[in-house]
Amino acid sequence: MSRRRRYRVADTAQQVVGGFLLAGPFVVTEEVWVLASNMTGYHAAAVVAIVFAIGYGALYKADDDRDLEREAEVAGVPIRFVSLMLVAFGSVAVLALALTAPQTFLVEAGILPNPTPRAVALTTLKAVAVGAIFSVVGAATADSVF
Repeated sequence: MSRRRRYRVADTAQQVVGGFLLAGPFVVTEEVWVLASNMTGYHAAAVVAIVFAIGYGALYKADDDRDLEREAEVAGVPIRFVSLMLVAFGSVAVLALALTAPQTFLVEAGILPNPTPRAVALTTLKAVAVGAIFSVVGAATADSVF
């Protein structure tokens, strides 16, 4: 009988460092916000699926030392994967809000022609998804390397 691998806070800390490191440049790039403003809900869902696929592949397919069956789980989902997704999307969201990117790009730069609070929020969520593509790579890499 194999023992479950214990998940530590240090694992999340490593993911946070990698996630923030790669998320930063994309949060402050106008092109990301323009792309987000033109995305439909289907595009956003596809981008979220891509982030999940990259994260899963990086954690469990690219790393031969990690056994999915031995990972600690919550509700049948590996805690490491849950943490990775929270870090990938969360780091981008935190940076976007801390740097006032939605206000700067969507309202003041005029990317949204009618910047209602709902439109700004939805476009921000789409931009976070785009940034998460890069953040998940950094977070998963840091998790696997250290």
